[in-house]
Amino acid sequence: MGKTILVIEDEEDIRDILSYYIKKEGFSVKEAENGKGGIDIIKKEEIDLIILDLMLPDISGYDVCKEISKDYRIPIIMLTAKNDIVDKILGLELGADDYVTKPFDVREIIARIKVCLRRIESLTEEKSEEVIQLSNNIRIYEKRMEVFKGDELIKFKPKEYELLITLAKNTKIVLSRDKLLQKVWGYDFEGDSRTVDVHIQRIRKKLDSNDGQSVIETVFGVGYKML
Repeated sequence: MGKTILVIEDEEDIRDILSYYIKKEGFSVKEAENGKGGIDIIKKEEIDLIILDLMLPDISGYDVCKEISKDYRIPIIMLTAKNDIVDKILGLELGADDYVTKPFDVREIIARIKVCLRRIESLTEEKSEEVIQLSNNIRIYEKRMEVFKGDELIKFKPKEYELLITLAKNTKIVLSRDKLLQKVWGYDFEGDSRTVDVHIQRIRKKLDSNDGQSVIETVFGVGYKML
């Protein structure tokens, strides 16, 4: 997989077990027996994910987490012997992505590592993908054919989506009903311009804000344009 996992754990037995099973999954592993050693490794090595024990002999896992999160965007999974929700919340607030309570099953750690890395990869792909940003906090991910209103995925029928993407790629340009029919339905379409109107209404119903602000403006006598 080409990913490197850093295990910061003062108990040698636990560190050895984690390293062994993480390597079995095809990852590279770096080890540190205290917080300062872990921070030093992060400064020198390319680390993709950190397994961080909360209770360390020199500085606390909280301080390590806080120090790392200031300068790096590396996902952190905390290991804690405590079962206090306050401790877990504090760790998450300081920058940890997940936590596992000791004693743990190594298989759970491996699963958490994989889930965390997949999530990071997904976010990276999303950032690299070209996004069409519209008003009302609407985002279109064209490669995935997905439309979001805020954090909500909005479902569209094929022609609704084609009409939306056509307007979105021509923002602030007025497109006549006939032009939209040609682009979305094709020259041999036997329907009339009211088909466009019906689909526009459906798009508006799904994407317009609660205060009545629409993402599509009607240009009377001509057609529509995306704002």
